[in-house]
Amino acid sequence: MRPAKVDPVKLVSSVISGDPALMEVALGKLESSFGRLDYLSPILPFDRTGYYEAEMGRDLLRRIVSFEELIEPGELAEIKLRTNSVEDDFLSQGGKRRVNVDPGYLTLHNLVLASCKNFAHRVYIGRGVYAEVTLLYRKDCYRPLEWTYPDYRDGTMRGIFKEIRALYARRLGRGGKGVQ
Repeated sequence: MRPAKVDPVKLVSSVISGDPALMEVALGKLESSFGRLDYLSPILPFDRTGYYEAEMGRDLLRRIVSFEELIEPGELAEIKLRTNSVEDDFLSQGGKRRVNVDPGYLTLHNLVLASCKNFAHRVYIGRGVYAEVTLLYRKDCYRPLEWTYPDYRDGTMRGIFKEIRALYARRLGRGGKGVQ
């Protein structure tokens, strides 16, 4: 069997900050890099984990976005490095992040996130970047996996990705029919 042509995928990103105004500036930089947004979630509390608290403080907020332009899945490592550069634009005087940008992509079957941290369930994709399948789409909804972050397990987040999936399916001309 020979490799088949791969469908383009839907670029998504999480943007986390304690400062809503700073988050908006970061979103503008992401649009400059990756094109127009076609989905912007409401501002959500980032309260399922204290992972970023030491670096970024308390009372963090998050927005999920997706971009109109579809990408090739093989671009994810480069995109992660570009989003790291956006984070670096907002470092504090002490070199701590004030904005966290976590890109990934969505297909009709799953949500894949990029990370610079290795772990048993992550696959190296080049340039110091790893990818993980975070959610699977089965029986009309996204389902978490053993390693899915607590916030991505949440029904609100899974609903957001289902909305983005519908945009993606329409863009592919499939409407999501027959894809479980």
